[in-house]
Amino acid sequence: MTSFKLEVIDKIAALMTAAFGLVAALAWNAAISKLMKDWLGEGEDETMGLLVYAIIITIVAVIAIIMIARTYNKMKAAEEGTAK
Repeated sequence: MTSFKLEVIDKIAALMTAAFGLVAALAWNAAISKLMKDWLGEGEDETMGLLVYAIIITIVAVIAIIMIARTYNKMKAAEEGTAK
């Protein structure tokens, strides 16, 4: 049986993952967009800048999600070990 505490931690981890993805994308949006415009200029090269931007944000979000999931899994294993 899953304990209430573990269910709460599960939901918090899911919310943190979603929130981190949103906050990271919003926080870095202006800075990386400006950097790409400065680096590649505006016009046709701007598309390449947006693609690079999307790749960078995706990598950061994936790494954060993996770290959160690993932490959650460790907590879940510890909780299940003490419940037995």
